[in-house]
Amino acid sequence: MAGITFDAGGLIALDRNDRRVIVLLARAAEMDARVTVPATALAQAIRRPDRQARLSRLIRQPTTDVVPLDRVDATSVGILLAASKTTDIVDAHVVICARRGNDRVVTSDPDDLRRLDPQMQVVTC
Repeated sequence: MAGITFDAGGLIALDRNDRRVIVLLARAAEMDARVTVPATALAQAIRRPDRQARLSRLIRQPTTDVVPLDRVDATSVGILLAASKTTDIVDAHVVICARRGNDRVVTSDPDDLRRLDPQMQVVTC
């Protein structure tokens, strides 16, 4: 199994105990697959960390990478947005992070991601 990258919808689904997401994370753990959480998606999803136990636990796992929007990624995001004629920085950051690891994306909105990358592998929650 390649790694998985979460968008905000996927993180919210985890927080709501979506069984598909729980099973996907269990399978990833069994296979030592990396889990990527773009910091931009985390910012959209996290509201009350003291009450979002599943999400808080995920981002503390040693196999989870929380990826900041640094200079290099910000430039890649801008280029992707220009090429796709879209404006959602978070979605573009998710795509950039997923491409880096050849990951599937856990999302509640696959259409937005596919506008940015029609070949993006998604798991809809």
